[in-house]
Amino acid sequence: MNTSDNERLQELAQFLRTRRARISPEQAGLPSGTRRRTPGLRRGEVALLSGVSIDWYTWLEQARNIQVSTQVLSNIARVLQLDTNERKHLFLLALQQVPIEVTSLESGISPLLQNFLDLQGTSPAYVMDQRLNIVAWNKAANLIYGDYEKMSGRDRNSVWRTFTSPDVRQLLREHWEAHARHRLASFRASYGKFTGDPWWMELIDDLKRISPEFSAWWPQHDVLGGPEGKKVNYHPTGGVLEFEQLSFQVADSPQLTAVINIPSGGGDTAYKLAKLLSSHTNGIE
Repeated sequence: MNTSDNERLQELAQFLRTRRARISPEQAGLPSGTRRRTPGLRRGEVALLSGVSIDWYTWLEQARNIQVSTQVLSNIARVLQLDTNERKHLFLLALQQVPIEVTSLESGISPLLQNFLDLQGTSPAYVMDQRLNIVAWNKAANLIYGDYEKMSGRDRNSVWRTFTSPDVRQLLREHWEAHARHRLASFRASYGKFTGDPWWMELIDDLKRISPEFSAWWPQHDVLGGPEGKKVNYHPTGGVLEFEQLSFQVADSPQLTAVINIPSGGGDTAYKLAKLLSSHTNGIE
């Protein structure tokens, strides 16, 4: 078994253990019984409710390289009460689905997509690849989230920047943790397609070493997809900015996700952004 397969199986085992620990016997329709040394269901209970032997389920949590059927995975997902994102993550890890190739973007995105971003005006907009790298943006995003043109490739990775940049913490203030957890959960969901890939492994190891929060939250195996919804930013010159976030997959480039932050707050945010854009265009800081 190669390193990539071993890492995938370890990831699967840890994910199952964290999800088993959060389900009580009562939630699974079982009597609580005697006092438990550890929270959640026992392995034997998951095996019983899933219709498999306890030895087989134990091997799964021991990261052994065993055959797993779609039906059994569905049963386990039901017993562990996984949501849609978690169920997808489980299947990606267990069934070794062929990863979608990461398309090289060295030549940039299409002019049409860049034009779409530019036309968003006072809505900060950007495009992310499967690694959550920011690969394109408009002027509003550049003004609010940082000068992407001057950033290194790693600093344009939204997960790296979230956990390492003081500017991001200042921009989000009391909302930083919710944003960071959401970003990490999205990153984890994407990682399920590329488990064991050297690029991902290097970034994860570096983040574990540099960020105490990342190191503490990564073992929790939270997975999530989709936009963050309402966002509040505290810009040093623009003040308090409120947004509703919309994201969608680019039809002709499915490895890309476009993210649009639409000003909310009764028109106040749109006014502030228009003023910021005008000042920047006229060379006024």
